[in-house]
Amino acid sequence: MRYSQYLLNTLKETPADAEVVSHQLMMRAGMIRKIAAGIYSYLPLGLRSIRKVEQIIREEMNRAGAIELLMPMVVPAELWQESTRWEQYGKELLRFKDRKEADFCLGPTHEEVITDIVRREVRSYRQLPLNLYQVQSKFRDEIRPRFGLMRGREFIMKDAYSFDVDEAGADVAYDKMYQAYRRIFERCGLRFRAVEADTGNIGGSSSHEFMVLADSGEDAIVSCDSCEYAANVEKAELRDAGATAPAPTEALSKVATPNQRTIEEVAAFLKVEPARLIKTLILRTDGGETATVLLRGDRELNDIKLCRLLCCNEVELADEETVRRVTGAPSGFAGPVGLKGRIFADFEVRAMADAVTGANEADAHYTGVTCGRDFTVETFADLREAVAGDPCPRCAGKLEVWRGIEVGHVFKLGTKYSQALGATFLDAQGQEQVIFMGCYGIGVGRTVAAAIEQNNDANGIIFPMPIAPFQVIVTMVNPNDAEVCAAAEKLYADLLERGVEVLLDDRDERPGSKFKDADLLGIPLRVTVGARGLKDGALEVQERRSGTREMVPLAEVAEVVAARVRSALAG
Repeated sequence: MRYSQYLLNTLKETPADAEVVSHQLMMRAGMIRKIAAGIYSYLPLGLRSIRKVEQIIREEMNRAGAIELLMPMVVPAELWQESTRWEQYGKELLRFKDRKEADFCLGPTHEEVITDIVRREVRSYRQLPLNLYQVQSKFRDEIRPRFGLMRGREFIMKDAYSFDVDEAGADVAYDKMYQAYRRIFERCGLRFRAVEADTGNIGGSSSHEFMVLADSGEDAIVSCDSCEYAANVEKAELRDAGATAPAPTEALSKVATPNQRTIEEVAAFLKVEPARLIKTLILRTDGGETATVLLRGDRELNDIKLCRLLCCNEVELADEETVRRVTGAPSGFAGPVGLKGRIFADFEVRAMADAVTGANEADAHYTGVTCGRDFTVETFADLREAVAGDPCPRCAGKLEVWRGIEVGHVFKLGTKYSQALGATFLDAQGQEQVIFMGCYGIGVGRTVAAAIEQNNDANGIIFPMPIAPFQVIVTMVNPNDAEVCAAAEKLYADLLERGVEVLLDDRDERPGSKFKDADLLGIPLRVTVGARGLKDGALEVQERRSGTREMVPLAEVAEVVAARVRSALAG
């Protein structure tokens, strides 16, 4: 492709509304253009990378036995009403009426549609197992679309759905997709972790998120430094060490703490470490229940773990009126000593002696508080967020904390949707059985954006070879020089003949401007064709990632560059 004939306009200035690196660089590199909040046009350069990711996905999905189809983006309300998600999904589901006043939505995900297809087409166990996938645009009406393709409203997604006769078969399908996802992201040239995750709005029994590691990632994940265990912080398990409180050395004593409410304030006032405090949280569930939760003072509550324990969907801090009713004191002075009601505590609290807690009295705290002697707990459980250095729940290793960007998610759905929509089959005995399902999604544009978040420097993008829009850029230093032009054209033709994807920068621009654009675009290899090099019988080949430059004999350049491309693609 010739740069002079390509629709590719780079920007020197970063757009004001581009907050994260990938959004900034994709805009500056001419990959995307905004048309509305969270909605983008994919320009030719951006679409080339999108298509590269799609191709890798298709190859691995087909290799795993999945079959491609295409479902409509516009979905009738009846299907979502059958699954009960029409009322549950919230405002992210963009609903509208057609000219006949019938209700429809733009599909944010397609569990209902695919289940409807299977219930109509599958009759016998002989037709199972089955795995169907599509690559299609979705729409979710995000309240705050931001970060370019990282959190847009319209986006390209690969979603797949497996159908099996029983749970054992569903487990096999899940493992196939898990392994396929690992191959997909490895082939994309990305550093990632597959982490245990919460199932969220999709539902189901278990799931894994595939996280591209990047300092700018929205999600915190943990992984073991010794084994393969990894999990989203929301899901990360923490072992019960089984420790109990040692014999106390202090008597229970009430001390004045005027206006000292927070953990930090109380710790500083009493000259103790925050880990010596017991944090007492008064919470309300979405069902209206009030619960007290105890944590070590330097720990944070994991809401999802607590919801799982209490069998509720949400918890929130109780309002001031509720806190006063439960504790008899204003917020900031709650403690478990003498407190009535249900008390839940993290495992660590069981081992705390000579601790500090609120005294359920304004401007007062207790010191010398010991679990078991001074208060009792209804249930000890894993209720806190994992942090770096915590013990691995699977081995003797320690947990490390990373930032990650979710690019893929696999779920075991069980019979959640097949039961609701009546997707059944006849078994070998002629008995009707409900199909077991799984679902598997990859954000295609998000994968490209995450790759840029992970691979960039001060000069621009550094694309991994497998998903780079072009593999090589040939830069003419002076296209008006007949010898330079002829040499560049020959190299361009020789590389194309060897199957290399080449962008020939034949623009009549200053060399410095061309080099800056080449760095911004992130094309892995650059070959510079100039009069000086031709005089010496060699051309400069530069790697974008390392910056390494090498003079290669003119007669060998095409084969050397093609070999490097092949090597990079082979991994």
